[in-house]
Amino acid sequence: MSCGVALAVSLLLSDPAVAAAAAEPPAEAGAPVSVAGEPLFADIVARSGELHGLVRGWLTAGAAEQADFAAGGEYAAFRSRATELAALDMQGHLILKERGTDGDLKCILRGIAEDMPKRLEAVESAGSPAERRVALDELAYLLNDNVEVITAPPQPPV
Repeated sequence: MSCGVALAVSLLLSDPAVAAAAAEPPAEAGAPVSVAGEPLFADIVARSGELHGLVRGWLTAGAAEQADFAAGGEYAAFRSRATELAALDMQGHLILKERGTDGDLKCILRGIAEDMPKRLEAVESAGSPAERRVALDELAYLLNDNVEVITAPPQPPV
């Protein structure tokens, strides 16, 4: 047995990840490629995750109970960041549209970009703590969806 073959066998046996990777079928040519690792989309995921955490924290802490919740500086900073995120989502939509790829993600990003200002407005115009909780909860779902749609494995066109 040559030294190279012996070394390959020993590495294969020593690291189960190597064996698992070798067992995977080769990537199919023309298969959809995930954009999650691209800088813009990774930034969208990171920002959405942070903002989602803030909203969940507010819900847990009972911030929705405060009548002046949306008038505070913390919410104003959040609103600014969420507005920037919506602009990034639209930028992602336009990039995917220009590439002519990933129709579902392209459409979802546009929908999130258009829905974000409406969800912020719902938080700000809520007339009661119950309405504010619902609006914050819907905003949290939107932010979480933003993460999940980008990080989900791409699907072939149907």
